[in-house]
Amino acid sequence: MKGAVYYNEEEAKRNHAFIDDLLKEAKNLGIELKLITNSPTEPLDFILFRDRDPTFALELEQAGYRVFNRASVQKIANDKLRTFELATLLGIPAVPTFRADQLPPLPFVMKTRGGHGGNEVFLCESVKQTETILNQFNHNELIVQPFIESNATDVRVFMLGNEVLGAVKRTGAKDSFKANYTLGGTVEKYTLNDTEMKQVQAISRAISSDYIGMDFILPISGGWLLNEIEDPVGARSLYRTHEFSVAKKLLEYVKNQLGDESC
Repeated sequence: MKGAVYYNEEEAKRNHAFIDDLLKEAKNLGIELKLITNSPTEPLDFILFRDRDPTFALELEQAGYRVFNRASVQKIANDKLRTFELATLLGIPAVPTFRADQLPPLPFVMKTRGGHGGNEVFLCESVKQTETILNQFNHNELIVQPFIESNATDVRVFMLGNEVLGAVKRTGAKDSFKANYTLGGTVEKYTLNDTEMKQVQAISRAISSDYIGMDFILPISGGWLLNEIEDPVGARSLYRTHEFSVAKKLLEYVKNQLGDESC
């Protein structure tokens, strides 16, 4: 079996540890795997697509490559408005999300529809702050969400197919409203209850995802609310809190999927 893991050049540098683990585990599983940062030029059984570029992912699919995740997953996961619309359709509690021309009462959070990693996320507490951000971006690129007090705490659930690979509770750095681990937050293992398990599986089934992350904020009033879907999802917090190789689990999944699809 021959495959490739695709990153753009900048992200390949940032994710060298995960790439190294993928290459090591692929060898152990008898998979010939290599890193690519450009379009492939040879036949491959699969491509682990680790970028936020659904157009390119679709081009690879149309060229005959089996892409994990497919472009259709990326189109939803990398668009916060589409994510909210999906949750609404499935009846899953989610952070209310509006277009930039439908501003809720202050304070609220303004984000770009395709931002990730806590970047391009702004807490607006005044009209002046709001106007500054609106002047920086095309309004069609922005979404707005009411600020929900959560003590900068959320849960990231890692899904492999329809199975929960693991989940972590993330708490943001001091004086930050963002819970991102890579921005200085802390993480601990989290166990889903039955209701939460059914909700994340409903999402993964609806979009036929392979390997994604789902972020749910934890309001101080209780429950949880879907905030974002991540593809590609970074696994640093999962490695930190769980004693298994994410790369190994992912490659075993790919191997099983390709075996099922060839039957």
